[in-house]
Amino acid sequence: MVRLFDDTTQESFGIVPLDRAKQLAMERELDLVEVAPQAQPPVCRLMDYGRFKFDALKREKESRREHSVTTLKEMKLRPKISDHDFQTKFGYVKHFLEEGDKVKLTITFRGRELVHQEFGRRLLDRMAEELREVAAIERNPLVEGRNMTMILSPTHRRPAKPVPTRADESSDSSIPGPAGSTTTQGSSIDAQDPQP
Repeated sequence: MVRLFDDTTQESFGIVPLDRAKQLAMERELDLVEVAPQAQPPVCRLMDYGRFKFDALKREKESRREHSVTTLKEMKLRPKISDHDFQTKFGYVKHFLEEGDKVKLTITFRGRELVHQEFGRRLLDRMAEELREVAAIERNPLVEGRNMTMILSPTHRRPAKPVPTRADESSDSSIPGPAGSTTTQGSSIDAQDPQP
Protein backbone atom coordinates (compact mmCIF):
# COMPACT_ATOMS: atom_id res chain seq x y z
CA MET A 1 0.00 0.00 0.00
CA VAL A 2 1.27 3.48 -0.91
CA ARG A 3 -0.12 7.01 -0.75
CA LEU A 4 -0.24 8.18 -4.39
CA PHE A 5 -0.19 11.67 -5.96
CA ASP A 6 -0.13 12.67 -9.62
CA ASP A 7 2.20 15.65 -10.19
CA THR A 8 0.93 16.37 -13.70
CA THR A 9 -2.73 16.87 -12.71
CA GLN A 10 -2.22 17.63 -8.98
CA GLU A 11 -4.61 14.74 -8.29
CA SER A 12 -4.50 12.73 -5.07
CA PHE A 13 -5.45 9.04 -5.32
CA GLY A 14 -5.17 8.41 -1.59
CA ILE A 15 -3.90 5.05 -0.36
CA VAL A 16 -3.78 2.44 -3.14
CA PRO A 17 -2.09 -0.96 -3.57
CA LEU A 18 1.39 -0.92 -5.14
CA ASP A 19 0.18 -2.92 -8.17
CA ARG A 20 -2.57 -0.35 -8.85
CA ALA A 21 0.00 2.49 -8.58
CA LYS A 22 2.24 0.74 -11.14
CA GLN A 23 -0.75 0.20 -13.44
CA LEU A 24 -1.74 3.89 -13.24
CA ALA A 25 1.85 4.88 -14.06
CA MET A 26 1.86 2.66 -17.15
CA GLU A 27 -1.55 3.93 -18.30
CA ARG A 28 -0.49 7.56 -18.04
CA GLU A 29 3.03 6.87 -19.39
CA LEU A 30 4.61 8.38 -16.28
CA ASP A 31 7.19 7.20 -13.76
CA LEU A 32 6.27 5.98 -10.28
CA VAL A 33 8.68 7.69 -7.88
CA GLU A 34 8.88 6.99 -4.16
CA VAL A 35 9.42 10.35 -2.43
CA ALA A 36 8.97 9.49 1.27
CA PRO A 37 9.90 5.87 2.02
CA GLN A 38 9.86 6.37 5.83
CA ALA A 39 6.25 7.58 5.91
CA GLN A 40 3.45 5.20 6.86
CA PRO A 41 2.33 4.30 4.20
CA PRO A 42 5.17 5.32 1.85
CA VAL A 43 4.42 8.32 -0.40
CA CYS A 44 4.77 7.93 -4.19
CA ARG A 45 4.26 10.34 -7.07
CA LEU A 46 3.41 9.88 -10.70
CA MET A 47 5.73 12.18 -12.64
CA ASP A 48 7.89 12.52 -15.72
CA TYR A 49 11.18 11.82 -13.94
CA GLY A 50 13.38 12.87 -16.88
CA ARG A 51 11.66 16.25 -16.98
CA PHE A 52 11.96 16.55 -13.19
CA LYS A 53 15.75 15.96 -13.34
CA PHE A 54 16.10 18.41 -16.25
CA ASP A 55 14.22 21.15 -14.37
CA ALA A 56 16.28 20.55 -11.22
CA LEU A 57 19.52 20.82 -13.20
CA LYS A 58 18.28 23.99 -14.89
CA ARG A 59 17.38 25.58 -11.51
CA GLU A 60 20.81 24.66 -10.13
CA LYS A 61 22.60 26.25 -13.11
CA GLU A 62 20.49 29.39 -12.76
CA SER A 63 21.29 29.73 -9.06
CA ARG A 64 24.99 29.16 -9.76
CA ARG A 65 24.94 31.89 -12.42
CA GLU A 66 23.35 34.38 -10.00
CA HIS A 67 25.96 33.59 -7.34
CA SER A 68 28.73 36.15 -7.57
CA VAL A 69 32.30 35.21 -6.73
CA THR A 70 34.40 37.89 -5.08
CA THR A 71 38.06 37.77 -6.01
CA LEU A 72 40.99 39.51 -4.38
CA LYS A 73 42.96 41.77 -6.70
CA GLU A 74 46.32 43.20 -5.65
CA MET A 75 47.76 46.60 -6.51
CA LYS A 76 51.42 47.23 -5.66
CA LEU A 77 52.59 50.73 -4.82
CA ARG A 78 55.87 52.37 -3.83
CA PRO A 79 56.24 55.03 -1.12
CA LYS A 80 57.80 57.50 -3.59
CA ILE A 81 55.08 57.17 -6.25
CA SER A 82 54.46 60.16 -8.50
CA ASP A 83 51.04 61.81 -8.56
CA HIS A 84 50.27 60.67 -12.12
CA ASP A 85 51.19 57.06 -11.33
CA PHE A 86 49.04 57.25 -8.20
CA GLN A 87 46.06 58.46 -10.26
CA THR A 88 46.56 55.63 -12.77
CA LYS A 89 46.66 52.99 -10.04
CA PHE A 90 43.73 54.71 -8.30
CA GLY A 91 41.69 54.29 -11.51
CA TYR A 92 42.45 50.57 -11.64
CA VAL A 93 41.59 50.09 -7.96
CA LYS A 94 38.33 51.98 -8.38
CA HIS A 95 37.44 49.85 -11.41
CA PHE A 96 38.12 46.62 -9.47
CA LEU A 97 35.94 47.80 -6.58
CA GLU A 98 33.09 48.82 -8.91
CA GLU A 99 33.24 45.32 -10.44
CA GLY A 100 32.68 43.89 -6.94
CA ASP A 101 36.21 42.61 -6.27
CA LYS A 102 38.21 43.14 -3.11
CA VAL A 103 41.54 44.95 -3.48
CA LYS A 104 44.74 44.35 -1.53
CA LEU A 105 47.01 47.41 -1.61
CA THR A 106 50.66 46.53 -1.03
CA ILE A 107 53.45 49.03 -0.48
CA THR A 108 56.95 47.59 -0.72
CA PHE A 109 59.72 49.37 1.16
CA ARG A 110 63.37 49.18 0.11
CA GLY A 111 66.45 50.12 2.06
CA ARG A 112 66.04 53.27 4.16
CA GLU A 113 62.36 53.59 3.17
CA LEU A 114 61.62 51.01 5.85
CA VAL A 115 62.54 53.59 8.50
CA HIS A 116 59.92 56.02 7.14
CA GLN A 117 56.79 53.85 7.08
CA GLU A 118 54.63 56.93 7.69
CA PHE A 119 54.92 57.80 3.96
CA GLY A 120 53.39 54.43 3.09
CA ARG A 121 50.63 54.84 5.67
CA ARG A 122 49.79 58.31 4.30
CA LEU A 123 49.61 56.85 0.80
CA LEU A 124 47.20 54.09 1.89
CA ASP A 125 45.10 56.58 3.87
CA ARG A 126 44.92 58.86 0.82
CA MET A 127 43.76 55.95 -1.36
CA ALA A 128 41.12 54.92 1.19
CA GLU A 129 39.92 58.51 1.57
CA GLU A 130 39.51 59.02 -2.19
CA LEU A 131 37.66 55.68 -2.50
CA ARG A 132 35.32 56.12 0.48
CA GLU A 133 32.19 56.21 -1.78
CA VAL A 134 32.88 52.81 -3.34
CA ALA A 135 35.00 51.02 -0.72
CA ALA A 136 35.27 50.23 2.96
CA ILE A 137 38.46 49.30 4.75
CA GLU A 138 38.29 45.60 5.53
CA ARG A 139 41.76 45.39 7.07
CA ASN A 140 43.69 48.43 8.29
CA PRO A 141 47.29 48.97 7.15
CA LEU A 142 49.48 46.23 8.54
CA VAL A 143 53.27 45.87 8.24
CA GLU A 144 54.49 42.40 7.26
CA GLY A 145 58.27 42.37 6.83
CA ARG A 146 59.12 44.89 4.08
CA ASN A 147 55.50 45.26 2.96
CA MET A 148 52.59 47.28 4.27
CA THR A 149 49.19 45.95 3.19
CA MET A 150 45.61 47.11 3.43
CA ILE A 151 42.48 45.38 2.09
CA LEU A 152 39.53 47.32 0.68
CA SER A 153 36.16 45.74 0.01
CA PRO A 154 33.36 47.16 -2.15
CA THR A 155 30.45 48.82 -0.36
CA HIS A 156 27.92 47.67 -2.95
CA ARG A 157 27.07 44.31 -4.50
CA ARG A 158 28.15 43.53 -8.04
CA PRO A 159 25.28 44.29 -10.41
CA ALA A 160 23.86 41.15 -11.93
CA LYS A 161 24.54 41.03 -15.63
CA PRO A 162 21.30 40.38 -17.49
CA VAL A 163 21.52 37.40 -19.77
CA PRO A 164 20.01 38.31 -23.15
CA THR A 165 17.67 35.75 -24.61
CA ARG A 166 17.09 35.20 -28.29
CA ALA A 167 13.64 36.75 -27.99
CA ASP A 168 15.19 39.92 -26.55
CA GLU A 169 17.79 40.07 -29.33
CA SER A 170 15.25 39.67 -32.12
CA SER A 171 12.77 42.17 -30.68
CA ASP A 172 15.43 44.86 -30.23
CA SER A 173 14.52 47.52 -32.76
CA SER A 174 17.31 49.96 -31.99
CA ILE A 175 20.62 49.94 -33.82
CA PRO A 176 23.60 51.71 -32.34
CA GLY A 177 24.60 54.62 -34.51
CA PRO A 178 27.75 56.71 -34.57
CA ALA A 179 29.17 57.90 -31.23
CA GLY A 180 26.86 55.68 -29.18
CA SER A 181 23.61 57.26 -30.39
CA THR A 182 20.76 54.95 -31.25
CA THR A 183 18.54 55.01 -34.27
CA THR A 184 15.35 53.04 -34.66
CA GLN A 185 14.49 50.84 -37.59
CA GLY A 186 11.45 51.62 -39.66
CA SER A 187 10.24 54.33 -41.93
CA SER A 188 10.35 57.98 -40.99
CA ILE A 189 8.97 61.07 -42.67
CA ASP A 190 12.43 62.66 -42.72
CA ALA A 191 14.11 59.56 -44.14
CA GLN A 192 15.27 59.85 -47.72
CA ASP A 193 14.97 56.91 -50.10
CA PRO A 194 18.41 56.42 -51.71
CA GLN A 195 16.92 55.29 -55.04
CA PRO A 196 14.29 57.35 -56.97
